[in-house]
Amino acid sequence: MKKALIILLAVQVLILSSCGTIFSGTKQSVQIRTFTEGANVEVDGVDRGVTPLTLDLKRGFKSPVITLSKEGYQKQEFYPELTFNNVSLLNLFGMFGFVIDAATGAIMKYDPKFYEVNLKEESKQSNL
Repeated sequence: MKKALIILLAVQVLILSSCGTIFSGTKQSVQIRTFTEGANVEVDGVDRGVTPLTLDLKRGFKSPVITLSKEGYQKQEFYPELTFNNVSLLNLFGMFGFVIDAATGAIMKYDPKFYEVNLKEESKQSNL
């Protein structure tokens, strides 16, 4: 009886587990570098530091807006690319795992994990 209960619990854990959440987590590190170091980095309007910088971004279905700015250079915005996290395919034996991965955002991942941005200098206009 005890052995059957242990086996039943083990099967339940496997069926109800969410592989993307367990193996990949709900956040991912993304590196940002600019050719002109020292650019300010904002994520969805919140200051996060200066380049070069490694950010821990929450996974999900909506990519955050990353804004880079530096005096003398044009402000630049971009959205890190989100793709399907193949680790979530390990949920083939349990639909609940897909639901959990989708709810936590672990079903998606940032790819690429490294962004190198060339900020453009502001054009100098002379007043004649």
